[in-house]
Amino acid sequence: MIDLNSLLACPRCDNPLTDFRCVACQVDFPVRGGVPWLFAEPGAAMSEWHNRWQLALANLEQERKRVTAALKKHSDTQASVRLELLQHGYAEQKKCLAKLLEPLARHAPADLETYLALKTRPPTQQGLFTYAANLHRDWCWGEAENQSALVAVSSLLKETRPEKILVLGAGAGRLAYDLHQSLENAITVALDFNPLLVYAATHIVKGETVIMWEFPLAPRRAEDVALERSLSAPKPVRDGFYYILADALRAPFKAAQFDVVITPWFVDIVEESPAKLIPRINRLLDVGGIWINYGSLAFNQSDPADRLSLQEFITLSSTCGFTNIVSSEAAVPYMNCPNSRHGRIEEVVTIKAVKQSDVPQSRRHEALPDWIVGGKQPVPLTQSFQSQASVTRIHAFIMSLIDGKRTIKDMADVLEQQKLMQKQEAISAIRGFLITMFEEEGSGRGY
Repeated sequence: MIDLNSLLACPRCDNPLTDFRCVACQVDFPVRGGVPWLFAEPGAAMSEWHNRWQLALANLEQERKRVTAALKKHSDTQASVRLELLQHGYAEQKKCLAKLLEPLARHAPADLETYLALKTRPPTQQGLFTYAANLHRDWCWGEAENQSALVAVSSLLKETRPEKILVLGAGAGRLAYDLHQSLENAITVALDFNPLLVYAATHIVKGETVIMWEFPLAPRRAEDVALERSLSAPKPVRDGFYYILADALRAPFKAAQFDVVITPWFVDIVEESPAKLIPRINRLLDVGGIWINYGSLAFNQSDPADRLSLQEFITLSSTCGFTNIVSSEAAVPYMNCPNSRHGRIEEVVTIKAVKQSDVPQSRRHEALPDWIVGGKQPVPLTQSFQSQASVTRIHAFIMSLIDGKRTIKDMADVLEQQKLMQKQEAISAIRGFLITMFEEEGSGRGY
């Protein structure tokens, strides 16, 4: 049996770990709720996710209160059944999260300076609930979707007998679980950075049932607005399956440890450019190892040059030490919750590549630049900063003109007098700004 510890390396310095400890860095990486936290600064990562967890609970409570207020106004209408169900669902979801994420409550907060010094943090756009729907798809109603993913990936491994498989960005974990159950490999490591997904999946693959509530985006019926789900696996996972919490861009493994690396719905959503990411994937594989990418390949990087086409992606992979690259495309169901009208058909790309050689490694991933971390370098005057500064000044000036007496036209006259805008342009800008403020206040976001 291959031991997980034998594969691990420090995400800070790449030295081997001994019982989740880096002797060189003098850092102990904790195991909470049975899951190793292998971020570069685990205490800071726990603090970050603890805060996001508390924010999620606060948002749920706010939504519950808004529904309660609406229920008081509409208690005698047809809407009352739907509102009562939502009210109950939000309250119960808070209890589910409190139980599921209890390991987050048992740690001492890390100081921000330590966190910044390592220049690592979970992406700000990834909240605790960003991929919560995947839990319901993976472990409740998504058998067709789960099966299509398993067939697409496992069919590319049928002529091999991998021993060590790594799934980067494993999410709710069904694909990693299905592969481990269907193949005879010794060890499968499922890595993700979201503790909600990881802790839920950790319980589920053991054979436990996890209760969570689902709130479909487009419920078919009134009773579909809030659904109590029982999440469970077909059977307990066999030995050799491990979940870890870590940053895939600082994957905590020794080089050349895996026979297979799988990146499901991953390479096109990470913040890092493909040119930096693919060498990191190369490093994790032994020569002759297989990389399989599965997903939509819909790049959304800030740099337009990084929004690669399929052919560009294949060409780049070939320059990063991979050969024998093959790809296929298929239309598959995606997030087709039976209680929602929001599901769709997605055309996914499956790519298989074989590692031919090692390549020079990208610089260690840093989420934050030196001018933020150190504070000793000039803050660059980027185009986005300049644009935002201009917009902020105008919005601040508009806010200063709101006195309960001036009309939009009165305010536009002032902007024209100050030579900030022509009057008609100012009227349009002021009205747009006020519409945004009004809608945010009405939606509950204006606080």
